[in-house]
Formats: sequence, structure tokens, C-alpha cells
Amino acid sequence: MILGIFIILNELIAGTPTTVSTFETIGVYWSPSGGSASKLVLLKYREEGTTVWYDGLPMKYNPIGGTTNEISDYRGSIVNLIPNTTYEINLTLEGTSATETILATTWTEDFPVNDTITLSNRSRTYSVYNSGTKDGYILIDGTNATIDVENNYDYCINIRGSYVIIRGVTLKNAKKHGINLINCHDVIIENCDISGWGEKNSDGFGINYQAGIYSASTSIKRIVIQRCKIHHPRYDANSWAEQNDDGYHPSGPQGITFFNSAGNNVIRYNEIWSDSEHMYNDIIGGGTNGSYSGFPGPDSDIYSNYFANCWDDGIEAEGGNRNTRIWANYLENTFLPIANAATSIGPLYIWKNTSGKCYSPPGSYYGVHAPFIKMGYAGGIDWMTGHMYVFNNTILQPNNEGAGGIGVSDAANRYIKHCTTRNNILDVGSSAINSISIRSENSDNNYNYDLYSGGYPNNNGGHSIKGTPIYIKNANFNYENMTADFSLSSQSLGYDTGEVIPNFTDGYEGSAPDIGAFEAGKAPMEYGVKAYITTGIDNEKTSVLNKFFLSQNYPNPFNPTTIINFSLQAEGMTKLVVYNVLGQEVKVLLNEKLSAGSYSVPFDGSNLSSAVYFYNLKFNNQMLTKKMQIIK
Repeated sequence: MILGIFIILNELIAGTPTTVSTFETIGVYWSPSGGSASKLVLLKYREEGTTVWYDGLPMKYNPIGGTTNEISDYRGSIVNLIPNTTYEINLTLEGTSATETILATTWTEDFPVNDTITLSNRSRTYSVYNSGTKDGYILIDGTNATIDVENNYDYCINIRGSYVIIRGVTLKNAKKHGINLINCHDVIIENCDISGWGEKNSDGFGINYQAGIYSASTSIKRIVIQRCKIHHPRYDANSWAEQNDDGYHPSGPQGITFFNSAGNNVIRYNEIWSDSEHMYNDIIGGGTNGSYSGFPGPDSDIYSNYFANCWDDGIEAEGGNRNTRIWANYLENTFLPIANAATSIGPLYIWKNTSGKCYSPPGSYYGVHAPFIKMGYAGGIDWMTGHMYVFNNTILQPNNEGAGGIGVSDAANRYIKHCTTRNNILDVGSSAINSISIRSENSDNNYNYDLYSGGYPNNNGGHSIKGTPIYIKNANFNYENMTADFSLSSQSLGYDTGEVIPNFTDGYEGSAPDIGAFEAGKAPMEYGVKAYITTGIDNEKTSVLNKFFLSQNYPNPFNPTTIINFSLQAEGMTKLVVYNVLGQEVKVLLNEKLSAGSYSVPFDGSNLSSAVYFYNLKFNNQMLTKKMQIIK
């Protein structure tokens, strides 16, 4: 009897969805009875108290043997959310009646402070041993203060306490690490300036992994690093063309180093850079790569950062990558912008990132052009068991010195497994390399709607385009205000030809999303310590989609009928029109004043030929457009 009760309780727990939030994302976990590789979990969400449901990216069945770190059979993320907001989340196991609805709230950006300690200038390590609570943090206010330990102490700040905010302090010349984190959680490090840390190794290069912010504690979690400047370590890392005591792999200082943390960390709005004489190994990273843990830890976000000047990985997100999300970063003067070998649990989401100049010196062990996204494995191919989504990224080629393709370098085509790509500009310049790795061993991949200039796998959906992008006039990165706009020209391949991706491309302009990280007609993207302070959060739903929402028609493709669903948050004039690819009006489905609410409009294409059509919803003076296809 006791055993029976235990089994029932386990089934109830397994069937209950759980969530893990950050400021702008929610990780979702569910193990419904009857889950299988042939069934997706369909996901919808809306703000609590509103009527508009948004589609999320469906979750795939992917239990991982040999570990409990995956938490559930189905895992996924909702992104582009608003901080301090409660969302209603609906999950449905495809093709069944199994459904669950739960609530989850994103983090507030206004952390409560119960005690404030004001720092003054000092030349010794400042240690934090006391802890606040979730209802009252301890604020260590270092505004206008400098801690310069003059290479006499290992750290400028040593943190053992939790529920702590370190704000505004300038940290210089730590012997090892600017800030050291030990067995703590819920720590906010913001508006700090960190430089001059690190020791010299016997080979003349900096000691590996010593960092502006460092932790070797596997228990640290919910560490937020935001609006910090981390720059110019004391010593240099070796490049792939220079030998250190252990070989040719770069070894030396890093901006941020965490080893196998408990996760739920956020690294956002930072500027981490250096110069050619003080290069990083990785800009941010850690270990262990071939594992179910790794960097940055599960349920973690890395976004809106400016990263530059390393001889290896700009962002080293390797290991478990369980609901790891990397978006809207600008990376340049790296060898390899984003590393993900391996991704053992997943899903890993990489979207709207941009890479500029990426190179290694002549004679480098792995060639001059490393992959834009690494792919492959660490510690054996068996670690490649997690799913990855790569959406709307842009590889720039300034003077033909940009990164290689996805999993492609001058030296190798790496393994790719369980990877979905959409809407990426994969321009590899004039180098005779592929835009995506082409190996017979690659498996369970789904490539489509990419703009590519090199070799591209044959097993794609048929909508990818070979060519090179044409950017708008004066496309550039503005170093003065840390903004970039590399939107496609209206004459370019890839303009208005991307695929609509639920929750990732909502709010696009024109008839379809643009391929690449930038959407024509949108404001420039912002990076670093001042990003979105004056213009507001980079959230495509805060303007258009909180007023009305247009769903993808279902079924699609269709023959001959389909349903178009949309929702309004307010009363207004509403017009729904179908157009052909020439922009000619095919049918007006609706043109009247409607009240707030959800609507379903049938469309019958019996008298139309097989082709692609567009349906446009105009609400007051704003519009959304989606694509549909009739196949007879």
C-alpha cells in the first residue's frame, strides 16, 4: 500500500509543470503521461488578466539518460517577456487531451534593500560575509569609491554572503580576481568597473581562468552581472599561433569565469573588452564542457552585451545548456564568437547575435576563420544529446575577416546534431568554406530560411537562399553610443523572406521577418552599460503586441480552408485582408469596428491556385502580416 501511494505521488509530481524565471524569460518543464518523440508539447502564454494568448515555440520530448539534471521530459523557454509580470502558461500534449495551465512571474528589476553600506576608497580586500534576505538585500554602495589592492591581495572583493548588491565600485589590480564568489546566491553586481587583475604564468602569459568576476563554487546561483565594464587584465593570453606551457590552446585571463554553477544566472548590458596586448582566453566561460553542468549553468541568460578581444571563445556556453538563452550580443575581435560544444541537455537558444571581425594570427593551429557557432563535442560525441535553436543571427565580413559558418572553420567541418536554424545571415565571405557543416555523421538537424554564401546542407526545407546580403546605407556599429544597425536593404536577398517563429519574430515589419539579427524599420540595437536605459526594454511586444495579436493560420499549408485567429486588447477599427505575392488584394475578410477580445475568421481558398499568400491585419493605424500557403 505504501509503495502504491509512493508511485502515485511520483506520477503526480512528474505530471506537474514547473517553471524557472529570470527578468525576461521563463523556463518551462513538464513530463506529461504519454509523452513521446512523436508528440510535441504546444505552448501558449499571456499576461495574467488579459485575453490575448501568444504562441510559444513548441517543446520537444528529450529525456536524457544517466542524469537527473534535465528535470523533465519536455523543456523549453518563453522569451521577450516583461520584468515583474505574471504570465499564464498553457501546455498541451499534441494530439491528446492532456493539458495544464500554470502561472509564473518574471523577476523584478527593483530589488528591495534593507541595509546600505557605503564604501570609501581602500587598498585592501573588502569581504562580504553577512547576508540579506529576499525581502531585503544588503546594498554595498561603492559609487565614486575605488578599491585598488595594488597586486598585494588576491581579490578586490570577496563575497560569501547572499542577497547582496555590489554597486558602482571601481576595482583595480587584484592579484587573482577582481571579485571572488564563494558558495553564495542572489548576488547583484552592477555598474562596476574592473581592471588590472591576474598573475603571470611561467610561460609569460596570464594564468588561465583568472577573471574580473570569478567563482569555482558549484553552488552559486542567481548571480546577476549587469552594466559593468570589465577590461584590460594585467597579462595577455596566448593565441592559437603561440605556444604556452601546455600547447597551443589559448590560456590566460577571462572577463567572467564560473565553473559548473547551479545556474539561473543573468549576464546583461555589460562591456567586456581589452586591447591587442592584453587579450582574453575566453571573454566569458568556464567548465566543464563535456558534462551535464558547465557554463553559464541552467536557466541562464546572456544578452545585450558588447564583447571583444579574445583569442578563443567570446561566449563559451558549453556543457548542459539546459534552457540557456543567448541573444542580442555584439561580438568582435574574437577567434570564435559563440562556443556550444557540447550541449548535452538543452535546449540552447541563440538568436539576434552579431559577429564582426573574427580572426586568429597566421600560423594558427586551427586556421584563421573559426566557426561563428562552434558545434561539435568535448569529451566525446555521446555528449551531443541536447537540442539547439539558432535564429536570426548575422555574420558580418568586414574586409573578409569575419567568422566562419556554423560548425565550420578553415580547419574542419564539425559535428552537428539536434540543431534547428532559421533566418540566419551565414556570410562566410570569400573563403572557400561552408556556411553550415556538411558531414555524413550529422543527424536530426533542421535547416531552412537562411541566407548563406558558402556550402549548405542538401537536407533543408528549400527556402534558404544562396547569396550575400546588402545592408542599408550607413550600416554600422556606433562605438560612441554602443548601437548597431545592419538592417537589410529592401533590394537585398533575405528582406521580408524569413520564417515567422512563434515568440521570437513577433512584431516584425512588412510581409515577413527579415533574415538576420536586424529588422528593417526597427530602431538600432543597443548594447552595453547604457543599453535601453532611455529607450526602454528591447521588447517587441511592448508597443504593437500588447494592443493586438495575429496568430499563424491553422492549418498551414491548407486546402482549401483555414482559420485565422487574432486578438484585440482594446476597441478599434479592424481590417483583415488577403493579398497575393504581387501585393494585389484577393479578399477582404473583415472591415469593421470590433471590441476587445479574441476572434476566429475562416478563409476559403477554393477559387485560388496553389501559391503563397499574405494576410494582413490592420488595427487602428498599425499592421501585422503573416504568410500562408495553399497546396492543392
